[in-house]
This record gives sequence, structure tokens and C-alpha cells, in this order.
Amino acid sequence: MELNLLFAALSTFVLNVPFGYIRQGFKKFSVMWFVSIHAPIPFVILFRHLFGLGFQLYTYPIMVSAFFLGQFIGKRIRIRRDIKKKLERKLRAKSIKKDQP
Repeated sequence: MELNLLFAALSTFVLNVPFGYIRQGFKKFSVMWFVSIHAPIPFVILFRHLFGLGFQLYTYPIMVSAFFLGQFIGKRIRIRRDIKKKLERKLRAKSIKKDQP
């Protein structure tokens, strides 16, 4: 049973990383922001069913933690990517200015 809980939590985490990534691109509390958070919930319920977890109380802290950790990691990946793109644009602009007489 504990191994099933681990696999369900890992599946929940992996599922939520792209949703956290997408969520970062929307204005906070907009409709799409809420959709990005709530769209994976049916899949998490499916994971609970497929892995035979049911809805025992001891599984909630682990599954909820995996859910929000996946959202958080996806958000951090998006932030780092955006910062990297912004720095690349600045460097490109500087090199263009240097090359012009």
C-alpha cells in the first residue's frame, strides 16, 4: 500500500509540473489561472483509484504535498526560463549596439 502511495504521489507531482509552468504565464486569480490549478484534480482522483488508495486520511498530506510541489516546481522552471530569455535579449541588444559604428 505504501508503494502505491509513493507511485500515486510521484504521478501527481509529474502531472502538476506542466500545469504549474502554464499557470505562471497567466495573471493571478484569472480564469485560466484557476483552470491551471484545478484541471489536474480529476487525474489525481484517477491516480488514487488506479493505485488502489481510496480516500484514507493518511494519504491526504502526501498527495496534497505532491500536488502543490509539482505546481511550485513548474512555476520555478517558468520563472527561470523567462529570466534567461530576458538576459539573452539584453545581451543580444548590447552586442548589436557594439557592432554599430
